[in-house]
Amino acid sequence: MVAAANLVEVAALVGDTARATMLSALMGGQSLTGSELAFLARISRPTASEHLTRMVDARLISVTKKRSYRYYRIASPLVASMLESIKLVAALEVPQRYQPRSARDAALRFGRTCYDHLAGRLGVAIADSLIASGCIVLGEDGGDVTDSGAKVLTEFGVDLGLKRSNKRIFCKPCLDWSERRYHIAGHVGAEIQRRCLDLSWLVRVNDTRAVQLTTAGQTGLRNAFGLDDLSLQIDPPDVKAKA
Repeated sequence: MVAAANLVEVAALVGDTARATMLSALMGGQSLTGSELAFLARISRPTASEHLTRMVDARLISVTKKRSYRYYRIASPLVASMLESIKLVAALEVPQRYQPRSARDAALRFGRTCYDHLAGRLGVAIADSLIASGCIVLGEDGGDVTDSGAKVLTEFGVDLGLKRSNKRIFCKPCLDWSERRYHIAGHVGAEIQRRCLDLSWLVRVNDTRAVQLTTAGQTGLRNAFGLDDLSLQIDPPDVKAKA
């Protein structure tokens, strides 16, 4: 009975449109202020504060106070995995409502952050390349990095050393809701995303989870992972990358 009650509570929290919008925004992996989340959810700041307090109390998100600001983020990889699974069920199992495609949708489908790893066509393409070259073994039940893969990823700048105190899964598949195929999650996926952002191969797009591929990124991904077909990149006029 307690487990059922907890399930109902979490489902109710995630099921509200404003809260779901704020959680979706936080799935970009960045910490956002209450004002930023209120703007994205199109609600007032006091209303957003009430929603955020409830989600903090339920441990769906965490909050850090810095100076006069409070920064919110997804509480854990487990919560992020739950939210992405809901997104996947909504995309695959629930009858889809008609919605005209937009430039923002196209940008998200090309490449986006899935909490702390890459998703979309770009994330799947990187996973496919690493699997095809024998660098990573990825299946429904889990994943691992081969000896040759460790050499490739280390040369790329990925830190494969996972601290024992860290409860994070090392490497695992994550089913992509837009591509309906696997991309790489876990510590390895997070490190690949971090490195691509550090090298400015990818830049985040304002007010969205989308990432935009740079000219340096096109060359870099071709050299590092053999990704030659990056012609699907869309540079929409109504979304602006962060400088």
